[in-house]
Amino acid sequence: MIKRTLYFGNPAYLKTSNEQLVIEMHDTGEAKQVPIEDIGLLILDHQQITITQALMAKLLENNVALITCDVTHHPVGLLFNLEGNALQSQKFQAQVEASAPLKKQLWQQTIAAKIENQYRHLLCMQIDCNYLSTLFETVKSGDSGNHEAKAASFYWKRVFPEFLEFRRERYGPPPNNLLNYGYAILRALVARSLVASGMLPTLGIHHHNQYNAYCLADDIMEPYRPYVDKIVYQIVRSNGNFLEMTPNMKKELLSVPVMDVLIEDKKRPLMNAVQQTTASLAKCFEGTSRKLLYPLFE
Repeated sequence: MIKRTLYFGNPAYLKTSNEQLVIEMHDTGEAKQVPIEDIGLLILDHQQITITQALMAKLLENNVALITCDVTHHPVGLLFNLEGNALQSQKFQAQVEASAPLKKQLWQQTIAAKIENQYRHLLCMQIDCNYLSTLFETVKSGDSGNHEAKAASFYWKRVFPEFLEFRRERYGPPPNNLLNYGYAILRALVARSLVASGMLPTLGIHHHNQYNAYCLADDIMEPYRPYVDKIVYQIVRSNGNFLEMTPNMKKELLSVPVMDVLIEDKKRPLMNAVQQTTASLAKCFEGTSRKLLYPLFE
């Protein structure tokens, strides 16, 4: 089942009744209901939204990822369930005890998949990118050759039109803002799925920032980034230099969870593909598999 993504950008009062999310809009007084079990991601993007504790508890109980945005409408907070899997203690232990060689092998697979998806994205745009094919085919354990950085330097110089003179910087000029927004949605999806698969999003296989509560989510989302890049590229093609965030742009970026992706030779919504990826990661930690399942960009 594809879980729904709900976005609230106007004043509203959110509560719960009979396992339903009850939405009361301040401006119209209109009330709507949505089954909580159908929700995967809920985004709060207005300073005059009120949400009850009872609703938050039920959302987390159903493994809904809850995102809050600041006054500039950018995601700044993520709340999710701490007990998302019946065998959580066992899976935590396997994750904590994962060996350094295993983590390096998993990172090798992750970076190879990321670079291949960047390559395939540029290929779809009919851009000469054979250099990337040599990179993803030769990634070493732990990416000791730093192929990720080499690929990024090549990729970001070509993915957007030359007139933008684009540089990928978190706080840089547009379309960095659009990329940040899309990546925040992607990060929430991955963190939610990691919890559902019984893992701690904090303990990464590569990222280890002591101030980052989502190191593992940041690791596993890497091969999925080109799907966000694709949407942002389409927005740039439609809007040129006019890239300050608009409701229509948000709507396009909010489609990330339901994008069709190819994984294991089958097309699935991105949200479902992420679940396959995190389930395969859990098997790798438990020693029953050595292969991470990632989608192939097309």
